[in-house]
Amino acid sequence: MNNKTFLTVHGGIYTVFALALFFVPALMWPMYGVEINDQYAYFLSQHTSIFLGGIAAVSLLLRDIEAGAIAKKLFLALLISNLLGVIITTYAGLTGIFVGLGWSDPAFFSLLSVMCFLQLKKQKV
Repeated sequence: MNNKTFLTVHGGIYTVFALALFFVPALMWPMYGVEINDQYAYFLSQHTSIFLGGIAAVSLLLRDIEAGAIAKKLFLALLISNLLGVIITTYAGLTGIFVGLGWSDPAFFSLLSVMCFLQLKKQKV
């Protein structure tokens, strides 16, 4: 897949989750077994949207990046971000914080990590 397509897909996925966790956290989190039981939990979900939206913005705004050293650094940064997602959501699943659809987060971040790694390898330096 070329850089533009990859970054469009990556940014689109992050945009959807940023918007969902900002606008409907009380609908989203219970599917993962997590309760939104007060205004602080609601706000923390919205706060998480800052970072998801930031990753989406970086991905979407840099869609036209050509293969090279800068693109390689971008894909390495996205890979690190997604690997952190694998670690944190796997921990949540293993400790029982995430149930229900909770298994999908480590799978999702693993898939994005593999995709980022493959895109990283395509960059010419």
